[in-house]
Amino acid sequence: MKYTVYTLFPHLLKPWTQDTLLGRAVEKGLVTVNLRDLREHANNKHRHVDDTPYGGGAGMVIRVDVVARALAEVRAETEPPDEVILLSPAGEPFTQQVAEELSSKGHLCLLSGRYEGFDARAERLVTRELSTGDFVLMGGEVAALAVMEATARLLPGVLGDAASHQQDSFSSGLLDYPEYTRPASFEDMQVPEVLTSGHHSNVIRWRRKEALRRTLERRPELLETAQLTREDEKVLEMLKTDLDLL
Repeated sequence: MKYTVYTLFPHLLKPWTQDTLLGRAVEKGLVTVNLRDLREHANNKHRHVDDTPYGGGAGMVIRVDVVARALAEVRAETEPPDEVILLSPAGEPFTQQVAEELSSKGHLCLLSGRYEGFDARAERLVTRELSTGDFVLMGGEVAALAVMEATARLLPGVLGDAASHQQDSFSSGLLDYPEYTRPASFEDMQVPEVLTSGHHSNVIRWRRKEALRRTLERRPELLETAQLTREDEKVLEMLKTDLDLL
């Protein structure tokens, strides 16, 4: 997987390409990250990429011609991006399903803004707009990192355990089950006995039930689209009764 990230602050992202699992993936040659400074496409001696908004208002707006020159550069490469993504609060929600879709691509270009964002005409130059949540950041770098981390970890060889991501929250449409490790007893909190029983099938059933419980309690709307078995439906009915949700 290749990532090209256009940002005004490439130095903010560089440590993430050298450390953590993303950095290891770069070292292994599983992932390539190209960090590029939008100011290189400013086309003026002061390297200004922004200007005041038409119609007045606070803040500055990144110019569309700067974006156009940057994207012309990356699209002229031997292997142009499969997707050019603008990180924006107005974009479609970035979900686990979107991450899985994007992880099958060979090259993603991420456009990370600052100030009041991009000239609206830049939206016509990209293939997709993504939002990492219903909130506003100071810049798009954190969102770009979120996209890279969420997609890179799905690539073969990036995680130590190839099956790890298959059990993640949202991968099955549910929140993940709770995890425990040593010590088995901490203050007045105990590890559930089933997890130390050595009975594998009981552990599997317990984990599924707890995933359903967590989703029902914390994110019940996910159950509307989750892939549920008949057994899951029975468990949910019992949980609803226990939680007095019927």
